[in-house]
Amino acid sequence: MNRLKSVTEAFTTGSRNILGENLVGVYLHGSAVLGCFNEKKSDIDLLVVVNDEISDEIKKEYMDMVVMRNKDAPDKGIEMSIVKKAVCKPFVYPTPFELHFSAAHLEWYNTNPLDYIDKMKGTDKDLAAHVTIIYHRGRCLYGKAIQDVFENVKDEFYIDSIWTDVSGAEDEIQINPVYITLNLCRVLAYVKDRVILSKQEGGNWGIANLPAKYHEFIRSALNDYSCGRPFQWEADHAGDFASYMTDRIRGFQK
Repeated sequence: MNRLKSVTEAFTTGSRNILGENLVGVYLHGSAVLGCFNEKKSDIDLLVVVNDEISDEIKKEYMDMVVMRNKDAPDKGIEMSIVKKAVCKPFVYPTPFELHFSAAHLEWYNTNPLDYIDKMKGTDKDLAAHVTIIYHRGRCLYGKAIQDVFENVKDEFYIDSIWTDVSGAEDEIQINPVYITLNLCRVLAYVKDRVILSKQEGGNWGIANLPAKYHEFIRSALNDYSCGRPFQWEADHAGDFASYMTDRIRGFQK
């Protein structure tokens, strides 16, 4: 059994045991359903839907389970959110969430779990993108069928969500060039052609649709993402690409 399957099965079992009848379903999204999961580059993206609010006591038990499952996950770990069914259909944006976890928050939880549980709630624009992927390409690991729980996210919400993720690309590409390069490609693909793509599919779309001077740059990002071959890039070239892409994305939003 591969790690993705073993972690998701253990996560789903833990969710059922802890949340019981309150659990509506567990849904897989991200690279694991888009055909480009890479144990060294990808996290395991999960959305958990419940009927009612969760007590702090249950949140603590649930987070302990998530942290335990995260130890068995690939390098980037688990990213998960819990939302109530009432915000999924009709879809509410920005979307309220009951609890969230990613590997970036592990130290906070380990250091002060009660503070984490008290403060880790609010709204998250990223959930519009996650629900869109679930609705069109996601996988139900347990519970009610996707079409029964979710609706197709309004175009304006999805575009705002994915634009928010890349709006600072001209600075962020210098820090995280692979992610930003491929994400810019898939965002432009959506606003231009209304296609929902993975980062890998977005990079391939970029090579097929963008000026030739950017092809090798994108291809190098793809090679890093898919097979770990180090991304060869220069700051000026990266900045030029990000500026070009954000200008084009803005143009299609007008």
